[in-house]
Amino acid sequence: MIRDALDHRVVEAAAADVRRARMEFDGAGQWLTSAGQWTSEPLAAEVWVFDEDLARVLLVQHRWRGLVPPGGRVEPGETPREGARRELFEETGVEVELLPEPAAATVRSYRREWSVTLGLSFVAIVDAATPLVAESGQPAAWTSLDKDWASYFPEDASRVRQHARWMREFSAR
Repeated sequence: MIRDALDHRVVEAAAADVRRARMEFDGAGQWLTSAGQWTSEPLAAEVWVFDEDLARVLLVQHRWRGLVPPGGRVEPGETPREGARRELFEETGVEVELLPEPAAATVRSYRREWSVTLGLSFVAIVDAATPLVAESGQPAAWTSLDKDWASYFPEDASRVRQHARWMREFSAR
């Protein structure tokens, strides 16, 4: 889908998040630089929600993408962080502050016939006892990081696990 030019605040926020992301995949930084003001591409944002023990991640059963972190398209005028928080709430009923540093920046297509877009993955820590209110037709549930899950993006499980390991090691220091 094509949208109107992204406003300056959104572009600046997205660029800052890409620079601060702990991991960068698919040449996200280079793509952002070469895309210039990239006026017609949508943005995507998701949240890697971990339990307090960093042993489980909250996933949503998407209609055709399988199990994925809560997320989606950033709406016009929203920064990726704002879009990630909104999507998390819409898909799970969870309202929480996101950690300051994004986990990852990617460039990917969410459907074969769609153009690629910048995606940012944010992080939140939530008590696993927090009640979930799933979006209709997209159940949400905690999944052990020790288990594999079927997803449209099979590399995401290892990326999420890698970030959880890093968080465990970082907090142990």
